[in-house]
Amino acid sequence: MSTPQPTSWLKRFWRERVLTLIVGQLKQGITPQKVAFTVALGFMLGIFPIIGASTALCLAAGILFKLNQPLILLTNSLTIPLQPPMVLVFVRLGETILHTPHVTFSIPELLRKFSASPAKFMQEFGLTGLHGIFAWSLIAPLVVLILYYSLKPPINRLAAAIQPSTAGTLI
Repeated sequence: MSTPQPTSWLKRFWRERVLTLIVGQLKQGITPQKVAFTVALGFMLGIFPIIGASTALCLAAGILFKLNQPLILLTNSLTIPLQPPMVLVFVRLGETILHTPHVTFSIPELLRKFSASPAKFMQEFGLTGLHGIFAWSLIAPLVVLILYYSLKPPINRLAAAIQPSTAGTLI
């Protein structure tokens, strides 16, 4: 008799939190397309270049598009580690596209300055934030489309796997 292999915390988290939520939504009748769109949009909103705004954006998008709030917020939460480096990526891309000089900053410095004085922070970095939002808004639709069409096939397979068998059912 073999002993079961210990499951890593990441696999366990993925199975218990992510897949269980998706399967639950599919069993409740949410279409695979809507699940794929929710995850794609939640991911892109989760890397919005203004730290602290992504949760509110996910809530608003969930209401506007009638998306599943737990699923979009879970996706948002999973992107938290990606957001700080993506702030820098989007700001630099925005500055490059708009031909503006690069502003020197670091994420810890931004957080410290914001905590010290939000008004002064907005004066100093407001335009920098707009550069990041500009670049994000150019890229977001394409990334959402790519994610949506990439996620649809596996979510469709998952939905098909959990559908009750209709063999032998009388109509």
